[in-house]
Amino acid sequence: MLMPFKSVLLSAIRKHNRRLFSRSNATSSAKKGLVLGVYETKSDSDRIHFTESAAAIDRSLAGKLSELLSLSGPPLKTGKSRIFYGLHQDFPSVVVVGLGKSDAGVCGRENWDNRKESVRAAVSAGCRQLQDLQVAEVEVDPCGDGQSAAEGAVLGLFEYDDLKTKKKIRVTTQPHGSSVDSASWQKGVLYGEGQNLARRLMEAPANYMTPTVFADTIEQKLSPFADRVTVHKRPQSWIESEQMGAFLSVSKGSEEPPVFLELHYKGALDSSQPPLVLVGKGITFDSGGISLKPSSGMDAMRADMGGAATVCSAIVTAAALKLPVNIIGLAPLCENMPSGKANKPGDVVRAKNGKTIQVDNTDAEGRLILADALCYAHNFSPRAIINAATLTGAMDVALGSAATGVFTNSDWLWERLHKASIVTGDRVWRMPLFQHYTKQIKDSALADLNNVGKYSRSGGACTAAAFLKEFVTADCWAHLDIAGVMTNKDEVPYLRKGMSGRPTRTLVELAALLASEH
Repeated sequence: MLMPFKSVLLSAIRKHNRRLFSRSNATSSAKKGLVLGVYETKSDSDRIHFTESAAAIDRSLAGKLSELLSLSGPPLKTGKSRIFYGLHQDFPSVVVVGLGKSDAGVCGRENWDNRKESVRAAVSAGCRQLQDLQVAEVEVDPCGDGQSAAEGAVLGLFEYDDLKTKKKIRVTTQPHGSSVDSASWQKGVLYGEGQNLARRLMEAPANYMTPTVFADTIEQKLSPFADRVTVHKRPQSWIESEQMGAFLSVSKGSEEPPVFLELHYKGALDSSQPPLVLVGKGITFDSGGISLKPSSGMDAMRADMGGAATVCSAIVTAAALKLPVNIIGLAPLCENMPSGKANKPGDVVRAKNGKTIQVDNTDAEGRLILADALCYAHNFSPRAIINAATLTGAMDVALGSAATGVFTNSDWLWERLHKASIVTGDRVWRMPLFQHYTKQIKDSALADLNNVGKYSRSGGACTAAAFLKEFVTADCWAHLDIAGVMTNKDEVPYLRKGMSGRPTRTLVELAALLASEH
């Protein structure tokens, strides 16, 4: 029985592709690849809807690209791709990626911009496919949104292999086409690199990323911006002089000395402009202390400094972007380890503001170090205070990896955080700060506060937020519990498996938004 003509042609195309690939594979690392976008069509019979750059390539090939796409299978779905070899003389490998609907936009149900998310996912998929083929130089179709395309490329190609002998090929990307908005592309590159910095800090093993190394790394990253950034690496003697008893009580269980990292970014034209103060939990390894965690999965606690990583990386990005806003970053850095010097369940410690805390669970240590940092943050008469922390497993139970939980006393600040997250696709969701939870952490037999709620596991993320609120007097404060978004399995398609670095880009976008309001 004769095969239908279309099947014969499709088979021939696939054989041609395999032949060309096998011929060029040995030297493909020295050649360029191209990623092009195509929008979703309403039906199989509709004409292929290319982006501007893809349409130009198709015209230069006398319609051959659209012909091959039509013959090679059903229309491409969002984030899916097809690769063609030997199609273009300048690009031995061309990947076409699905962008979804051309008229997509902000979705109220999903709380993000579908078009931007589709571009990020599609470009990431295309770049990774070329990386797997050892293609070292890739030109990327901006797909109508240069910033999102650049973010997809930079975020999608990242993988922490610093300590591996065999590494993935390093791919350089640049926008394709004559009508490229280079400023938009470069902004996306900086946003992506900022999140990747947080991912690198979080992935590094705890013996490589001690409090001292963390502080030195951030100082080095900020060194190109010394004209507008000041870095203070406060030692233990300074922490003691500031009477940060809660912070010191956590750090004393470890042989590694604590560091209080303080960053000042002066980007505003008016130096007296009240700063945005960002505070990040910096537990570089969390064993749980005497309240020891289960051994299974404890290795992931190298990333318990995710709050400090995202906050500091956001400031590095703000400096690179030259945002006209003043930002102060505070990161109490230490390990939480069991030893003869460590906090014991039932101990009482005194925070910087004088409040006493009964430590009934030494594994609820993040709120202790943040308590002192939040007290200190008020010294700067801030426009707003935002702290970020991988604070509670309860947050992961509540929201999973879908969004960062936000607890705030300010509708004004919430609205801006929410707006920023819609742009980045790195979502936030507002959580309650009821007195119901405050009463639970004030029910302490020995001190003013207890570091865990009266009912232990019930509403754990909410009682943790209520605890932090006891150290805040500012009118505009938000606590970001990022425990649920700390890692990525396959939930965010443009991030590989591992530490996510979320919500670095949302913090940067918020800073940019506040800068635009002055």
